[in-house]
Amino acid sequence: MYYAHDPMCSWCWGFAPVLRELEAGLPDGVVVQRLLGGLAEDTDRTMPEEMQQRIQSTWRRIRETIPGTEFNFDFWTRCVPRRSTWASCRAVIAARRQGAACDRQMTAAIQHAYYMQARNPSDESTLVELAQELGLDEARFVADLDSAATRAELQREMQRCESLRIQSFPALVLAAGDHEWHIPLDYHDSTHLLELVQELLEPEEPTG
Repeated sequence: MYYAHDPMCSWCWGFAPVLRELEAGLPDGVVVQRLLGGLAEDTDRTMPEEMQQRIQSTWRRIRETIPGTEFNFDFWTRCVPRRSTWASCRAVIAARRQGAACDRQMTAAIQHAYYMQARNPSDESTLVELAQELGLDEARFVADLDSAATRAELQREMQRCESLRIQSFPALVLAAGDHEWHIPLDYHDSTHLLELVQELLEPEEPTG
């Protein structure tokens, strides 16, 4: 099961509780491979006002669509917003190098900082602070954050998303043998998702 996401994707934040349920309930033998989609390349430019308003509108829509999903709108006055998510993606890769579990931990830390604490994960200083709070090796994290190997890994994962024909985030793709199935998302309940996965994995009965 491929899970394609971006740590600064607001719909991924909304999907996080269902994703946890899904991962906990997957059949034995189904392994989740996380892929970083890289929504927006590095930039120092302030996000245009029109885009700021559009994203805030998306936050409100998610809050209405997925009960229990919260956003701290103080972000838009406390921070200088930039349409730049690649640094946060690299932070997940850098954290992952210190242990597989650190991938999810850093993703969750970025989401909580961004959406609940009004901190800016587009800033490398914020990402280093999060690494400290997670108890990671800070010097190693800083070295890995912008290394050639980390940049190459992000490009590889973005290309893998493209090869899987993923056009938006979050996305789930179940792969078994020569088959790949795009799983329609349910932002409220994992039950249907788990039933669909089980159905797709059931061996086909011989005909004739």
